[in-house]
Amino acid sequence: MPAETKSETKTKGKKDKVQEVPELMQVNRREFLNFAWLISMGFLMVDIAGITFLFALPRFKEGEFGGVFTLGIIGDLPPPGSTPINYPKAKIWLSNTEEGLKALYKVCTHLGCLYNWQDQEIRYICPCHGSQFEPDGDYILGPAPRDLDQFVIIVETPDGQVIAETDPLTGAAVPVPDDQNAIIKVDTGQKIIGAIHT
Repeated sequence: MPAETKSETKTKGKKDKVQEVPELMQVNRREFLNFAWLISMGFLMVDIAGITFLFALPRFKEGEFGGVFTLGIIGDLPPPGSTPINYPKAKIWLSNTEEGLKALYKVCTHLGCLYNWQDQEIRYICPCHGSQFEPDGDYILGPAPRDLDQFVIIVETPDGQVIAETDPLTGAAVPVPDDQNAIIKVDTGQKIIGAIHT
């Protein structure tokens, strides 16, 4: 047997010290790519869940469309049957009819054009295709398939007690209370779809 040199002895000692990785812990290229793919899919799912959660949070503040608007007090209302009040920021016409108050959404129920109040005709008329509506939003004529949509009106005392509120199922007009200091609010987050005409 030939004698070992010093360098061979050092190398042999190093080889003895290196521990081999057990077969169970060895990962081949395919397994590594599968793990990487699963981890990336996990991160994607966490991102999607986070975005969904943030999207579901309410985004509207008071005074923004989709939130609640304070329109004024009962004492400032024009008499019943007068010209409706335009609130462009809230996207509504506030109509004081003989039956009470209605907050009509300013978008025509036909194709989404913005209709206007016509004093001479005493009705709302859509400039796009000629749909016409009563002061309370009821359909008169034209291609619109239903009455005008409206929003929920809330009438409160100055201390915040609700006196009257639009029924979200029927959309009936809110009777005007006697309290001249009562506050009128409109919730543009609660839209009432107009009744389909026959």
